[in-house]
Amino acid sequence: MSTLHSKAAYAFNQNFDKTTWHDQTFWSVRTKRDVMAWELPEWEELREHASAIKRHTITHLADYLEQFSNRLEANGVIVHWARDAKEFNEIVYGILETHKVTKMVKSKSMLTEEVGMNAYLIERGIDVVETDLGERILQLMRQKPSHIVMPAIHLKREEVGRMFEEQGISKEIGNYDPTYLTRCARIHLRNQFMEAGAGMTGANFGVAETGDIVVCTNEGNADMSTSMPHLHIVAMGLEKLVPDYASVAVFQRLLCRCGTGQPTTTFTSHFRKARPGAEMHVVLVDNGRSDILGNEEHWETLKCIRCGACMNTCPVYRRSGGYSYTYFIPGPIGINLGMLRDPAKYSDNVSACSLCLSCDQVCPAKVNPGSQVYVWRQQLDSLGKADPLKKFMSEGMKVLFTHPALYNTTLRFAPLANYVPESFTHFSNLNPWGLGHTKPEFAKEPFHQLWKEGKVK
Repeated sequence: MSTLHSKAAYAFNQNFDKTTWHDQTFWSVRTKRDVMAWELPEWEELREHASAIKRHTITHLADYLEQFSNRLEANGVIVHWARDAKEFNEIVYGILETHKVTKMVKSKSMLTEEVGMNAYLIERGIDVVETDLGERILQLMRQKPSHIVMPAIHLKREEVGRMFEEQGISKEIGNYDPTYLTRCARIHLRNQFMEAGAGMTGANFGVAETGDIVVCTNEGNADMSTSMPHLHIVAMGLEKLVPDYASVAVFQRLLCRCGTGQPTTTFTSHFRKARPGAEMHVVLVDNGRSDILGNEEHWETLKCIRCGACMNTCPVYRRSGGYSYTYFIPGPIGINLGMLRDPAKYSDNVSACSLCLSCDQVCPAKVNPGSQVYVWRQQLDSLGKADPLKKFMSEGMKVLFTHPALYNTTLRFAPLANYVPESFTHFSNLNPWGLGHTKPEFAKEPFHQLWKEGKVK
């Protein structure tokens, strides 16, 4: 009954102190989000409005894509269309090769993680430098993001400091002060910006009406990536479109409050055209998004604005870590995206949900990831991924609950289980739920008997 996720989570939990710290860190971000929400009386109306905007845009996506691409081209931007990861990587490489670029700086983009762009370009001799501090730390440590907004928050400053010493970025051995380490990183990255022949950004939003690319950061690295190199490439998924500036205003009020508990990001940058003497390309990527749009039960996953709030509130993610999930995006939204990508490959993640639905309550666009996970669970049997033991248990409970006489007899003898030692019932092969849980004690009299006798009211 163990899954890949549960095995990885078990390993993560061996370090109790780090697991507790991870849990508390993300819960503190969740509580900051709540404070931000309570300060806005119109918070729930904003969420409903955001959901309606996304629902409208996605269901009219062809029209908005045409408007967006036309506006971009009118602004002098070169637009490319990528059907899948292979096409995207080939397009980006072609642009860089044409301009004889050997080094590219890039701001944080989960889309480039999705398509494996860094490895593709590095294999072809192009140095790709992550400029988001968390992403740069992970790149130097050869790790993947464990969270979509705070990718390296699972690391402690001592770990970062030791790595900076090994890389020659930090000169003061043993100095792990965050301010000092950040200054070292800033000096290190400034040289990368100056040497780069191209800069790449992701896109939090694309404004169909104006052709704007909107990028939200707290470090200003997107601005540096576009203001120093003369070539700017944008990697953007089709679902990032919104109709107009009024729509951007709605999401701007929600995004950072939900993601990090701030009223807004430090920088909200709008890129509409290349600066004088420079060149701007936008690569619009499908890579399965059209298939998601055609999925009647799960198409609203495309409403996600990647704020990470579902991860911050998720009791499973907080106690199991991002690397316990087999899809590159963890947490509730990652479970759904992984299943939409390849249900046979990523079905193990579906068990990593308590169905508490806390994620549904905090999602700014009302994607309702927890409810969607529940739907996926109902489909596991048809996908051939239902656990045989769970199926057997479900059939047993069905028989028990549909035969009152058998049910009443079972309840009458249930207290005998209290005399069975836990060592006979709590072992992983038969009862993995027992691990870490005390065996429940059965009441001497069942509730419905007490009710009949008037002993409870």
